[in-house]
Amino acid sequence: MTDAHSIPPQPVPDPDTAPFWAAAAAGHLALCRCQDCKLWMQPPLDRCRVCAGPTAFEDVTGYGTLYSFIVQHRATVPGYLDDLPYTVGLVELDEQSGLRLPGRLVGIDHGEVACGMRVRAELVDLPGGEFRVPVFRPVDPP
Repeated sequence: MTDAHSIPPQPVPDPDTAPFWAAAAAGHLALCRCQDCKLWMQPPLDRCRVCAGPTAFEDVTGYGTLYSFIVQHRATVPGYLDDLPYTVGLVELDEQSGLRLPGRLVGIDHGEVACGMRVRAELVDLPGGEFRVPVFRPVDPP
């Protein structure tokens, strides 16, 4: 039996984010990119904020550098109440300076997390629904 405290909040896709969730369900990470000037955009937009060109979702490698993080010590989000403490990071992806994506950090003790460490996205099933979400795992520097 699943209770409400064991299910994390579920995404609510909209026209701007639906391609992200569709790509994740298919097993790959895709973000919004201008088709004219090639600027990556997160959050996604239907037109480029620089040149007003059309946008589309393209695959990214998922590799990046941890830009910032927090360690959550208090139970605040259903579905993660038994996983305390957990770490949420903001990762700058290799595709473009300033292209950042948030996600939980896994495979590392929260006391060992450091800004500047190399990570790679993995898609994992989100309990209680049909979605896959990116989490980030440390990797050795290139």
